[in-house]
Amino acid sequence: MKAWALVSGLFLLALLSEVVEGQERTIIRWGEPERLSVGFSFTEGPAADQAGNIYFTDQPNDRIMLWNREDILFTWKCPSGRSNGLFFDKKGNLIACADEENQLWEISPEGDVRVLVSDFGGKLLNGPNDLWVGPDNSLYFTDPFYQRPYWHRSEMEQPGQYVYYLSPDREELRVVEDSLVRPNGIIGSPEGKILYVADIGNNKTYRYRIRDNGDLADRSLFCSMGSDGMAVDWNGNLYLTGNGVTIFTPEGVKIGQIEIPEKWTANVCFGGEGMRTLYVTASKGFYRVDLR
Repeated sequence: MKAWALVSGLFLLALLSEVVEGQERTIIRWGEPERLSVGFSFTEGPAADQAGNIYFTDQPNDRIMLWNREDILFTWKCPSGRSNGLFFDKKGNLIACADEENQLWEISPEGDVRVLVSDFGGKLLNGPNDLWVGPDNSLYFTDPFYQRPYWHRSEMEQPGQYVYYLSPDREELRVVEDSLVRPNGIIGSPEGKILYVADIGNNKTYRYRIRDNGDLADRSLFCSMGSDGMAVDWNGNLYLTGNGVTIFTPEGVKIGQIEIPEKWTANVCFGGEGMRTLYVTASKGFYRVDLR
């Protein structure tokens, strides 16, 4: 195993890979993280629309922010149902984990709200946290329990902390993973065949095969690291968060570490021109990282 780093100008070249005969080594280059804005209470849930504009949440302040392609920041929706994780569906609606009342929202481009999920089996969800929408518009979300000061309850109504599947027509909701301690970050591969779920309660991230009916199969350990949020790049590399941003190959080999000057890095997404800029929500700040 080799590890080396070379600093040239503003760009850092990092390489960490197992040397396997006949297999190319993965190289990721990135610039210094650029702090775009501060003054938030806790940023989360970055999501890019088709144009590359970035939406993210300032969860304690109950608002969704928008950083547009012209580098202008403004409040897009307030109140926002205490939204946390965000993701765009294939129709251009913003899907939000609105945990004020433990719901899943569909927000139109005009800001109109439709509640997609309000309960499961007649009981409140724990608090939808993060989600991913697949190429067929199916939806997966994690439902850990984090006690919120604005709730009128102190215990879970569901028997566990699960991963849920919502069908493309939004008619069928079912549990597809019930064995994790506390699922949190979630993302799928671009072609929609693989799902990654971070069990932040057990400091592990798992890889699943997505069946044609939406069920999950062939669970395997991807890496011994949990994650608050995650993203996948154009080469299938996985970006996990917590202590900065940690980059893994699709095979689970660590190949880079992007240091973010905040106590906690919550989530990441790709956006901007060509969807090749990494946007990072971290504690009270909002950052971007130029990748090469």
